[in-house]
Amino acid sequence: MTRTIVLVHGAWLNSKSWEHWKTRYEAKGFTVVAPDWPGDEGDPVDLKAHPRKELIKYGPKEIVEHYAAKIRALPEAPIIMGHSAGGVFTLHLLDQGLGVAGVAIDPAPTPGVSIPIEGAINALPVLGDPFSGGKVISMMKTFFADKFANGLPRDQVDAHFERYVVPTAGKVYWDGVVSGGAGHITWDSKTRAPLLLIGGGKDHIAPASMTKDIFNHEKRAASLTEYKLYEDRSHYTCAEPGWEDVADYALDWATRNARS
Repeated sequence: MTRTIVLVHGAWLNSKSWEHWKTRYEAKGFTVVAPDWPGDEGDPVDLKAHPRKELIKYGPKEIVEHYAAKIRALPEAPIIMGHSAGGVFTLHLLDQGLGVAGVAIDPAPTPGVSIPIEGAINALPVLGDPFSGGKVISMMKTFFADKFANGLPRDQVDAHFERYVVPTAGKVYWDGVVSGGAGHITWDSKTRAPLLLIGGGKDHIAPASMTKDIFNHEKRAASLTEYKLYEDRSHYTCAEPGWEDVADYALDWATRNARS
């Protein structure tokens, strides 16, 4: 069985958002690799203070290529886990034949899958600006509290926002939603590794109905595909209280079902 895990972060966060998952998995004897998206390297406090213009060069295709190169350079095929846009990138990486198992947590809009009204409305702060594809955008703290991390206790919002939230490029949204993302996914793949999809019943960014729709597409593949719903969890499920249950469930599923 592989002892390597690759963690793929989503928009508005960077690899620091995985710090607790990384520590937990390493304590279980795994090697955990959590690369940043290109241009997202560094401390979120500094990135918020000085947003990097270079982010506008990287959309889903470039980010998936970035992760694929890192995975191919590893000494063994890993378990791949991704959150939000990172969940979609996980689907693409699996579709390329990479990884021994995958977990996509609250995956963002995915090529070929319809977007629920709630998800579309909550993308309007970015997509409502026709010029945002060429901009680096900062998240408002009110949006973080009410939409992104609505499962987080109010007295923890400031600390989490300061520690983890980073600016992101509008290109990720425009390419991901309007321009076909990182390309086609072979839903009926004969070679894709086993896949677990995790949805949140209180997710306003990537509603559970969209995760279930992705599952209905992915279950056409030859390998095992399963869906897990956490009714009381938001989009920020990997860091809000109780994240340990999600992390342990994901790892247990992946290790039990990973292909040899």
